[in-house]
Amino acid sequence: MSLPDEELLEFAAEPQLAPVAVTARWKVAIVDDDEDVHRSTELSLANTEILGRPIAFLHARSAADARALFAEERDIAVILLDVVMETQDAGLRLVDEIRHRFHMRDVRIILRTGQPGYAPELDAIRDYDINDYRNKSELSRTRLYAALTAAIRAYQQIRIVNAGRAGLAHIVRGSAELLRCEGLADFAGGVITQIAGLLALPPEGLVCARRDAGAPCEVIAAAGRFGHASRQPLDALQDPAIRTILERALMQRANVVEPGLGIALYFGSRPGRDLAAYVETGYLADELDPSLLEVFCANVSVCLDNVDLVQRLNEYSYFDPLVRLPNRRQLLELLDAHLREHDGRRGVLAVVDVDHFGEINGAFGYHYGDALLKGVAARIVAGCGAHVGVARVGSDSFAVFWAAHDADVSCLDGLFADPLEVEGESVIVSVTVGIVRLDDVAGDGSEALEDGYLALKRAKQAERGSVARYNRGVSEEIRGRVNLLHNLRGAFGANELFLVFQPQIELATGRCVGAEALLRWRTGDGAMIPPDHFIPLAERSGLIVAMGEWVLRRACEEAARMAQAGHGAVRMAINVSVIQFRDPHFLGRLRAAIEDSGVAPGQIELEITESVAMGEGDRMIELFGRVKAMGLDIAIDDFGTGFSSLSHLQRMNVDRLKIDRAFINDIGGAGKGGDIAGLVCGLGDRLGIELIAEGIEQAEQAGRLQAMGCQLGQGYHFARPMPADDWRVWLAEHSSGSAAPREC
Repeated sequence: MSLPDEELLEFAAEPQLAPVAVTARWKVAIVDDDEDVHRSTELSLANTEILGRPIAFLHARSAADARALFAEERDIAVILLDVVMETQDAGLRLVDEIRHRFHMRDVRIILRTGQPGYAPELDAIRDYDINDYRNKSELSRTRLYAALTAAIRAYQQIRIVNAGRAGLAHIVRGSAELLRCEGLADFAGGVITQIAGLLALPPEGLVCARRDAGAPCEVIAAAGRFGHASRQPLDALQDPAIRTILERALMQRANVVEPGLGIALYFGSRPGRDLAAYVETGYLADELDPSLLEVFCANVSVCLDNVDLVQRLNEYSYFDPLVRLPNRRQLLELLDAHLREHDGRRGVLAVVDVDHFGEINGAFGYHYGDALLKGVAARIVAGCGAHVGVARVGSDSFAVFWAAHDADVSCLDGLFADPLEVEGESVIVSVTVGIVRLDDVAGDGSEALEDGYLALKRAKQAERGSVARYNRGVSEEIRGRVNLLHNLRGAFGANELFLVFQPQIELATGRCVGAEALLRWRTGDGAMIPPDHFIPLAERSGLIVAMGEWVLRRACEEAARMAQAGHGAVRMAINVSVIQFRDPHFLGRLRAAIEDSGVAPGQIELEITESVAMGEGDRMIELFGRVKAMGLDIAIDDFGTGFSSLSHLQRMNVDRLKIDRAFINDIGGAGKGGDIAGLVCGLGDRLGIELIAEGIEQAEQAGRLQAMGCQLGQGYHFARPMPADDWRVWLAEHSSGSAAPREC
């Protein structure tokens, strides 16, 4: 088994060094909010010399500490800078201050991050002369030493330039220009221009060549009489002497001077790739300034590494490395350009999602999941043809783009009918597809992809493994819900929500024994929004947690007011969403609402639907026990519509079962609802649980329910839900007698 180069190195014990004056040390600043990084960096390089001088570490544990340090210390050679500290971009913001506020132009900056996948903006790397960018996990002692050595060498040479050679100002300006180059060919052409300017020569007789991992040399850029050789093998050069001098520079990894012929400048880079440039100077060897050329070459080498870094980041920004396909960002830019150029007949977009991919990953591991995705990507590319754009747009989803309006998308049908080969095994893969014609898209590429996902969602709702097409009605429905949610947030903040209260009546006596608090929304123009429209939106958005706490507090306050008015025996029933029950702070919020209002806990009843209570049975049993320990009652709402486990029901120790109104409506009719209501009443009697029927609208229903054994009821037959002021009047009028039915 081969080992990485750094594993083959054995470091000799460092000799004990005599004390050295601080001025003789390289100052290296560690700017990081992780104390372990400071300790490990200093420990790994203890007693280490770089270019004949030891290292003096300076420490800053935040951006603020770094500013104070840079205000005091000047001759810092290298800054090891954490990208993410107080904020996600604290390190990058600090780079701007290092270069411009503190005017530290010479210091070399190595960005480090502990968050793989987080990369700085390309402009930051180009504009601020960042020396390197590394993940902390990959900086072993060897790599850290190598990175610091390269950075300190560059720093030393830049200092030499700034200290004594006014003529080298051109190098600094040229480096900035080179850093702005995009791509190796662009960079090579820039090197030609910079050399010509540095040596006061016309851009004649300059050529750059590269050797990749032992491959034949290639001309990257050329000027003047060598222009014909650009992007050709080095053998395309007619002059064998020039070929030889370039080959020598690349082989020896050093500058080569041939008096009377010219020089070949070598620009070191990462192993496996080197760059050299031939200069037809006409000078004798002793007329050239070696230090001038060395500094120039070192600077170009640093710039070359930065260009390579920019290229890699650019690739990561637009290309998915796993499946070797364009990523979401590149697809969106392609769609944006296509939609701008075509007003009509604009093509088709499909979103292909791998069914149950999360379960596959969980069962077989990420390595298997990655292999599966590669197989899916290859099948889509092969099956859809060469003139189709394919991109990975999600963890387990791909997009297929046909530019032609009349594109035949039938290639997606049965695309995965044959099994895939995944790690030597045949696997049947199911995919679900959403298709949108771009003529139906009103916005940009992002909206087109969103519409594709809407079609995909519809397909999944119908049947996994199916294909669904987008239509504008789907989009309008979704956007309508989004607008309603936006208005709901505003309404909640503007106090447009309010509570109404519906009495709960003892059927045998007509006495009011409780009230259910119900949430209502009246818009600014007086329109009422039905609860079944806005409450599900609040649950899906998480707004229900804040709204539910508001309901808890208002209902508890009203219950306390009822007790003060002499109606302390009347319960207040409060509906609680499953999202609230899942909130880890729910019990604390419930306790605070009771304590702040001063209501007696026994006066409060919490209602939760049967499907939720039984769907999380064991957890609800534990949670109900804690609620009961606080002294509150618990009721199961919509009982009979779910699938109750009798063992769970007994263990939950609930106080009441609330018979769903759907069964009440069938009492006396031909439906089976009345029979189900009777069964629920019998179950309640058997378990010793009190029953309450909701939605009673007729006296006959109330009578038959009482005969079945149901004790309590609520509905329009007794009273409609009332605002707080009306409820208080109603309760005062019915506190001493039975609740006479209201006309509905």
